[in-house]
Amino acid sequence: MDPFSQLSQLQQSLKAMTKTVSGLENDMLDILKENTELKVENQLLREKIAKLDKKSENPAGKSQAGLKSLRNIYNSGYHICNMYYGSHRDAGEDCMFCLDILDNFVNHGQKPQRK
Repeated sequence: MDPFSQLSQLQQSLKAMTKTVSGLENDMLDILKENTELKVENQLLREKIAKLDKKSENPAGKSQAGLKSLRNIYNSGYHICNMYYGSHRDAGEDCMFCLDILDNFVNHGQKPQRK
């Protein structure tokens, strides 16, 4: 086989390998996204089970634990709002719906202050 044919065959092989690697990369990203969403869901279910198992706990303790959990999920880069719940937020991007939930959670039970 002449050198030009060998080079052409090598180029075709590299294109096929690049396409395969690109497909695998997309598959891996989908799997990682699903895995992360399942981790968030699992965490929330564990917290719900823990709440059901606890017979007596003061309401302030419950709300603080819930707020901490929501903040942890949000700070990990995931939405906690009902519109995008469990989906990944872009780096450095805040969601006004999620932030509203956190603000309302903090201010729950407090009377609004008037100026």
